[in-house]
Amino acid sequence: MSMADPDLARIVSDIAEEMSARTDRGQVATYIPELANVDPARFGMALIDLDGHTHVGGDADMPFSIQSISKVFTLTLALGRVGDRLWRKVGREPSGNPFNSIVQLEREMGVPRNPFINAGAIAVTDVILSGRQPRETLGEILRFLQFVAEDETIFIDQEVAASEKRTGFRNAALANYMKSFGVLENPVDFTLGVYFHHCAIAMSCRQLARAGLFLANNGRNPVNGHSVISAERARRINALMLTCGHYDGSGEFAYRVGLPGKSGVGGGILAVAPGLASVAVWAPGLDEAGNSHLGRIALEELARRTGWSIFGH
Repeated sequence: MSMADPDLARIVSDIAEEMSARTDRGQVATYIPELANVDPARFGMALIDLDGHTHVGGDADMPFSIQSISKVFTLTLALGRVGDRLWRKVGREPSGNPFNSIVQLEREMGVPRNPFINAGAIAVTDVILSGRQPRETLGEILRFLQFVAEDETIFIDQEVAASEKRTGFRNAALANYMKSFGVLENPVDFTLGVYFHHCAIAMSCRQLARAGLFLANNGRNPVNGHSVISAERARRINALMLTCGHYDGSGEFAYRVGLPGKSGVGGGILAVAPGLASVAVWAPGLDEAGNSHLGRIALEELARRTGWSIFGH
């Protein structure tokens, strides 16, 4: 399929229409009170190819809480800051456990299994924070997202951040546990504060697809030519997204969709078709593993109708 193929626009709008009509929508996240208020009938999708052609469907311009999708961008920043020294603090293996599990952390001496489970993302946040103030660090994360998305309107939803802080006891336990092993260097409250706020960044599917475009193009934004990270690092981030991006649903996502992806409990998924496009979907209802139910089905449909999969056509 040629990337300028108008069929791509039809595929995206067809999938958006089909998903909007479905009644099996999963359950919205309720443990973060602000997310419990989101309308489960929403569905958005945006696909941007390497020429910058954008195809959208449904609620593609409505901002939503990206939650754990922000971990892709904090990982990118941390690797830019300390390079492979990061892997002393966090592993690279799938966890096979829920995203907020503490059992594994105890068995593995406080070193989180990968950068996309909560403990791993908190350790990554701690690395970015080192030598800076929390407000400064948060500004850097937000500016980085605005830079890769080429959109300065991206913002942090303060109500969601406050909601997470009030209810984030499990994350506080994970952070304190890692601190006891010396994995975290900064005051736990500082690291958690930055973590809760970057998870509360709000973006639309269109903005998110644009932000992930560098991962589809060897670390370089194909539209403006800005180099974000090296090609090797982009490949490695994609590998981690494929193996760990959906928590204990990662194997199922790789099996069904066959593209690197990262989900968030706000119902968003960022998926990367290397050499082809960046795709963002949003459907607030989640499956048992905490991943967007219809988001995954939409991406499975996209992969089926385009033949896109890193495992071959």
